[in-house]
Amino acid sequence: MQPGKILTAVLFVTFLSTPHAFAFEALAPAQAAAIADTVTTANPDANYKTLLENRREGLVSSIKSDSGGKIDQDAIDKSKQTVPLADNDWLKASGYDFAVKDNQEAGIKVLSPFLTLPRWELERSQMTVTEINHLASTEQQQHAIVDAQSIAYLYFIPEALGPKLGPAFLKAYEAGETGKAAALIKASEISTGAAKAYFNYPRPFLIDNSTIQPVPDNSVSGDGTPYAASGGAFPSGHTNTGYTDGLLLAEMLPERFTALIDRSAGYGYSRVVLGVHYPLDVIGSRMIVERNVAHFLSDPAYKKLFDEAREQLRTALEKECGASIAECAEPADAASDPWAAPALRDFYDFTMTYALPRSGEKDIEMVVPEGAEILLATLFPEKSAAERQEILKRTALDSGYPLDSRDRHFGFWQRINLHEAALAAQTN
Repeated sequence: MQPGKILTAVLFVTFLSTPHAFAFEALAPAQAAAIADTVTTANPDANYKTLLENRREGLVSSIKSDSGGKIDQDAIDKSKQTVPLADNDWLKASGYDFAVKDNQEAGIKVLSPFLTLPRWELERSQMTVTEINHLASTEQQQHAIVDAQSIAYLYFIPEALGPKLGPAFLKAYEAGETGKAAALIKASEISTGAAKAYFNYPRPFLIDNSTIQPVPDNSVSGDGTPYAASGGAFPSGHTNTGYTDGLLLAEMLPERFTALIDRSAGYGYSRVVLGVHYPLDVIGSRMIVERNVAHFLSDPAYKKLFDEAREQLRTALEKECGASIAECAEPADAASDPWAAPALRDFYDFTMTYALPRSGEKDIEMVVPEGAEILLATLFPEKSAAERQEILKRTALDSGYPLDSRDRHFGFWQRINLHEAALAAQTN
């Protein structure tokens, strides 16, 4: 029997024996893995494959440029997004204070439910990362490698923008035409280092009796070295990057909102594929990113920079695409535009819980965190703050899933489902 099938059988038994019912109707990990394959080079569409290869080549070229021609792991780790990709001088001249320490402390408070999770829930998280790691195809593994090695850049974004806007973004990004957006987005990634040190939880591939299968880097360094990671597991730093970048770009390009947040979810999922993070690490990072982005967008000084960067980005994309953003961003068929395919809705919903069971009380009324409604503002500017709050409340995940909290100041972020909120708002 395949390792993944063995784990599925074990998980089924665990569902029956855990103290709470498995009530959330999510995909099984094997079903999520099948959808994950559609956004990799396993996708049969030639143009999509070309876009994936072009972003991979662009990443390798940028790393080599930064390192004087080297492409080993040390060079990858030290690479940074500089000119022409990012206009860091513009951002520095603004003098904006990202208040990193204060935001890190707020993030730790948002994630505090981790400390009270029952042991069986942590064990389930370990079982799930092992299953996803074992289920991953070669294409998924190498897609995850490119995601991991592109942490300093925005090369993972073009594939989520569709067959017209994706190539336009890649061209504009490499030409330095989106430098303000690139600089602001990367600077908005509040480091998870303080939280990692605070929670001090070991990574899944480092625990005793781990059966995590290491993934070789055959795509970026190309030397086949197994990918590894250091530092604490909870929360995921790479997922923090992927969600921050994807969500801020979704705010700048609401025409591709759901595809970009699905890409964020896929970036987080890639960390589980590589076996370097638990599902809880990924869920936790989604929560703090939503809190951080809402916090920044509510700050007039940040919003001024955001609007300037957004305008430059949209102007550059229209120039490179040769048409309006609306026309260039129009969803295509599922093969050429897989991140906008209907199946990604189910995938995003899966990543809300990773099929982990409840560890708390269900049917608790949702309280929308203060300021969270701003996350829907650029998507639905005609709706009032109260209307956007109601949408977030109506589409929220039910209570009781891991990391859920009823804290009036820092709780409820786990339950926000931006994909469902976007769809609900579009139909009203």
